[in-house]
Amino acid sequence: MLRSLRAALVIFLLLVVSTGLVYPLVVTGFAQLFFPHQANGSLIRRDGKVVGSGLLGQYFDKPRYFWARPSATSPLPYDAENSGASNLGPNNPELIRHVRERIQALRKADPRAKGLIPVDLVTSSGSGLDPDISVAAAFYQVPRVAHAGGISEATLGQLVRDNTTGPFLGLIGEPVVNVLKLNLALQRRYGTETHGAAGK
Repeated sequence: MLRSLRAALVIFLLLVVSTGLVYPLVVTGFAQLFFPHQANGSLIRRDGKVVGSGLLGQYFDKPRYFWARPSATSPLPYDAENSGASNLGPNNPELIRHVRERIQALRKADPRAKGLIPVDLVTSSGSGLDPDISVAAAFYQVPRVAHAGGISEATLGQLVRDNTTGPFLGLIGEPVVNVLKLNLALQRRYGTETHGAAGK
């Protein structure tokens, strides 16, 4: 009995040390050594100040900036402490109503916009915090941003291309545009100073 108890205690201590101390230290050290930017939150800085993370979306509503995809977090959009999807299925009347309202809002923001609206501009992501939009979603907004900001569509198109990230390893996923990085590049064009989120 005592021998079994001693063996169980030794195994318990070994597991505590290996999984609770050694493993976290090894993983943290590996991450800090080879992926320090990602391990520290993929923070985006401008003029020495942290203005956001490349992993978390931010809310933009001014016409002269590019807009991210809708956020499902409530009551505040892109609330990292309240991440989650709406869990509404494709046939749910509430989801259909939300999508129609978002389409109307986009049409109202730019009545001259023609063609189909990219689906990621009217649907939220699984986390509600997606920082990226599709290249099509970025280019769809170019006419509105150009008109509101007084910048040529050619210039904005180049900004979109400059801030497009290709598929992972060139194979996995689709090209995407990080909205915060794109708007920061756009803000430099405007020559304004950033305070926190670029769209605020």
